[in-house]
Amino acid sequence: MSNKRKKFDKLLQTITYISASVGVLILSLIVVFVIRNGVGLINFDLITNDYHAQFYNGGIDEVTTFSNTPRPNELATDDIYSEKWGIALRDGLDREGKPIIEVVFIAEDSPLYAMYDKNNLENTEFKIEVENIISSVKFDDKPSALSIYGAEYMINELDAENQFREIVFSSLGGGIRGSLITTLYTIGLTLIIALPIGIFSAIYLNEFAKKNRLTRIIRSMIEMLTGVPSIIFGLMGLAVFVPLTTRYTPATSANLISGSLTLAVILLPIIIRSTEESLKVIPDDFRFASLALGANNSQTTFKVVLPSALPGILTATRF
Repeated sequence: MSNKRKKFDKLLQTITYISASVGVLILSLIVVFVIRNGVGLINFDLITNDYHAQFYNGGIDEVTTFSNTPRPNELATDDIYSEKWGIALRDGLDREGKPIIEVVFIAEDSPLYAMYDKNNLENTEFKIEVENIISSVKFDDKPSALSIYGAEYMINELDAENQFREIVFSSLGGGIRGSLITTLYTIGLTLIIALPIGIFSAIYLNEFAKKNRLTRIIRSMIEMLTGVPSIIFGLMGLAVFVPLTTRYTPATSANLISGSLTLAVILLPIIIRSTEESLKVIPDDFRFASLALGANNSQTTFKVVLPSALPGILTATRF
C-alpha cells in the first residue's frame, strides 16, 4: 500500500472517529439535560392523575360565622394558615415546574364548606378539598388575589375581608392516567380485531388456499401493505373509520374504535405473514401422519398443525 493511500485511509479514520465522538457527546448532553430537568417532575401522582384539570368557580353567601379552629400542629412551617377562614395554603410547583398555590388543610368549621358551584347551581356535593389548586380569590371592592403573588399574600387578603365574590380553584391535572387507560383499551381492542382475522387468514392461505394466480396476488398485496407508511393508514382511518364510527356510534369525533380499527389494519399484514411463517416450519410429516390416520384437512389443521405452531404464532404476533 502506497504512502498516499495510507494517509488517505488515516484521514478517513480520523473523520470517522471525530464524527462518532461528536455524536456520542451530543447524545450524552441530551441524556444529561433530560435527567437533570425531568427527574424532579417524576412522581406517582403523574400516573394517578388525569391530564386535564377540572376548574370550579366557588361562590359564597354572606358569611356570619367564621372558623374557630387554631392552627393544626401537623402543618409545616411554610404552610400559611388562616384561622378566620380555616384554610391552610402552600406555595408549590405543578407538573411543569410552574408556581401554584395548593390547599393543604381545611378545618371542619370552615365557612368555605358553604360555597356553591357558580357553574352548576344544582351541584349539591360541591366543596373545596385538600390538594386542590387555588388560582385566584376575587373580591367586589378590590383587586383579586392571584396565585402569582403567593400563598401568604392570598391568606392576608382573605383575612382582611369578611366576604369575597368567588374562588377559582381546580384539580392539579398534568397526569397521564387517562392516556395510560386509553392506550390499554386501544391495544386490547386492536388485538381483539386483528388477531382472529390475521391468524385465520394466514391459516387459509397456507393450509387451504390453492396455489394459483389469485393467492399470489393476495400475498403480493399483503407484502405491499407492510411497506406502506403509517401516515397513509392514519389518513385512511381519518377518512373511513372516523366517519363510519361517528355515524353508527355515539362518538362525535375520533374515538377508540376508529383508532383500534386503524391499528388493526396496520397490524394485519404483519400478523398474516408472521403466522404463515410459523405454519410453514411445521414439518409436512405431521400433516401426512394425521391424514394417514383418517383425519380430514380441517381436523389436521386445527388439531395437529395449529397447536404445534401456536408458540411461534404467539411470539410472532406480540407487540
